[in-house]
Amino acid sequence: MSARTRRRLTLPTVRPPSFSGALHDARTATAVGRWLGAAFAVCFVTGLISHYLQHPPSWAADALPSRPVWGYRLSQGLHVGTGLAAIVLLLVKLWTVYPRLFVWPPLRSVRHGLERLSVALLVASAVFELFSGLLNIAEWYPWPFSFVPVHFAVAWVAAGSILLHIAVKTPEIRAHWGRRSPGTLELPPQDGPDRRALMIGLGAAVGVVTLTTVGQAFTPLKSLDLLAPRHPDRGPQGLPVNRTAVAAGVSAVMLRDWRLEVRGPVPYSLTHAQLLMLQQTFASLPIACVEGWSVDAQWGGVRMRDLLDRAGAPPGAAVRVTSLEQSGAYRVMEMGRAYARDPLTLLALTLNGEALSPDHGFPARIIAPNRPGVLQTKWVTLLEVL
Repeated sequence: MSARTRRRLTLPTVRPPSFSGALHDARTATAVGRWLGAAFAVCFVTGLISHYLQHPPSWAADALPSRPVWGYRLSQGLHVGTGLAAIVLLLVKLWTVYPRLFVWPPLRSVRHGLERLSVALLVASAVFELFSGLLNIAEWYPWPFSFVPVHFAVAWVAAGSILLHIAVKTPEIRAHWGRRSPGTLELPPQDGPDRRALMIGLGAAVGVVTLTTVGQAFTPLKSLDLLAPRHPDRGPQGLPVNRTAVAAGVSAVMLRDWRLEVRGPVPYSLTHAQLLMLQQTFASLPIACVEGWSVDAQWGGVRMRDLLDRAGAPPGAAVRVTSLEQSGAYRVMEMGRAYARDPLTLLALTLNGEALSPDHGFPARIIAPNRPGVLQTKWVTLLEVL
């Protein structure tokens, strides 16, 4: 074989990518990480509140508080708003550190391999949580699994991965935390203005995302609600709806001979006209949905505790509520005694002075303080004293 042929068969040398960007350094990653860590902490805590209000364990069902009335509205608004802001923060954080994904050799030791595995788990869980949450608020589910339990489980994985990452990186984080970091920095002092410009731009981007989405929950900013999937004033009777009567399979034929059935020590049933003849209570309460939107409205109807007293329910009784809808994860809902006995918990018949529209649950729906929207059951047909 000639020398020329041997040269043609020689494989090229594989070299890792070279990154020359000025801000792919530990100092910038730490600065962004502070904001991202705070956002994930808020998301995690408010996510726990949301999950346990929606799916309370049996031992806590009667201990969940019905006050403050705006509690769930605040916590879920923070959860979704902070999650949207965290998407921007996560993208910038990944931009600052992605050159380290291409270090050479890729595995230097067992410890280095385990560290990279933990980082991969952290990135994967964080990306999944934020982007699955984004699709959830748009009510788009392009996956075969149930969103709520998987999102909840992966949240614990993400939280554990963050704590592990902080523990492993504590010396590096400490070295680059303050304005004047001790030791030798990876970047020369002249790169400081570039880093400040990046952080100012990042803050501006987070501010824009927040201002154009938070209006779906914080109604004083509803005029700026440009990017959120819901506007608090748009929908039947001026309120958004996630599930219409048609989508729930509730037809006019099903409502024609509707009666409310109440099962307890003294069972009874009432027509819509008979419910309207009972003492009516009016309350201004927010309806707050897990997708992050919420709005105050004036509700009128019969107090739940009056209906339970009429059925001979004991003071500590809970109640099971069943809807006319044909299917759905929340067709049957249970309400602990704190909610059932709260004077603001209503079997609502009117909304803002008008009879409920079919999409808002005509002829009757539940409205209770500090309660997720999915548990404000519409098209109620049965109450059972527990």
